[in-house]
Amino acid sequence: MARKEHSTLLVIRLSAMGDVAMTVPVLLAFHKKYPNTKVVFLTKSNFSPIFSKLNNVNIHSVDVKGKHKGVIGIFKIFKELRQYKVDAVVDLHNVLRSKILRFLFSVVGVKSKKLNKGRSEKKKLTVWDASKKLIQLRSTHQRYAEVFEQLGFELEMKKLDQLHKKNLPQNFKQNYNILIGIAPFASFKSKAYPLDLLQETISKLTKVIDCQILLFGGGKSEKDQLQNLAKVSGPSVQNLAGVLSFDEELAIISNLDLMISTDSGNGHLAANFNIPVVTLWGVTHPCLGFAPIGQPKKNQLVADREKYPLIPTSVYGNKFPNGYENAIATIEPNQLVIKIQEVLRS
Repeated sequence: MARKEHSTLLVIRLSAMGDVAMTVPVLLAFHKKYPNTKVVFLTKSNFSPIFSKLNNVNIHSVDVKGKHKGVIGIFKIFKELRQYKVDAVVDLHNVLRSKILRFLFSVVGVKSKKLNKGRSEKKKLTVWDASKKLIQLRSTHQRYAEVFEQLGFELEMKKLDQLHKKNLPQNFKQNYNILIGIAPFASFKSKAYPLDLLQETISKLTKVIDCQILLFGGGKSEKDQLQNLAKVSGPSVQNLAGVLSFDEELAIISNLDLMISTDSGNGHLAANFNIPVVTLWGVTHPCLGFAPIGQPKKNQLVADREKYPLIPTSVYGNKFPNGYENAIATIEPNQLVIKIQEVLRS
């Protein structure tokens, strides 16, 4: 499909933070190759700080639970977006809301392309059959890039650009040279790392490395749990959940020496700044294409598939057989500490 060098693209991605964060490397590659093409990015307002350093990206925020709720809300979004006079729609979400938006734009003559989520490929890998063969699927980043390419915008995703490090917030005090972030929670319990194992990991880690450990999370429940963990773990451990703004958290993430994250958004946020990320996988698996960008296979710590042979049991971790909710506990603290030491030495 022919493209116009001086054009405006509407890019849609409205879902979870991790999915939105994974668009950043693609947008960086896009701007590097097509600096004269503007991007209007449709997403939730609280995700705006993720894109604060991206040139030629105009964030258009939506409130899907308020002003833009339901079908009437979609028409409101469409009316708001008409002001940008977009030349094409890049649908990186491909759900009912974005499908309706694509249709409305098609009525006024605006072409669109949509994300291929690879549902059939992923279904084969998540079937509850111990004899299944795991193969590495294309990454979500690659799938995003393919949508741009369908509109004639070829992208180079091998030599990756990263976001630049930000200045640390004035209200954050760095007491150690080494900063390690830990984000133990996830959208589903089956992907969260047990806090008793995390406490044991921190205890072992602080005995072998002089470091400042920063705990990341969201919501009151996570904040309270991490605050209690910080209290019993000593002065080198600090809870950041509910303490700083999202923009301030991003600034700290950009200065980390290492991020430890479950299969969730914090790992992707760190990877966008070229921070080494060790990812802990429970009932999900990196073969499905959701690993943080630029991170080696050796940084992916997966649950024991000899004990839990049906892994991955689902794409997002929301479906699993009885007993599998504890699979991530097979990633032992000693294993995690050794991996942290290895990554910091490299």
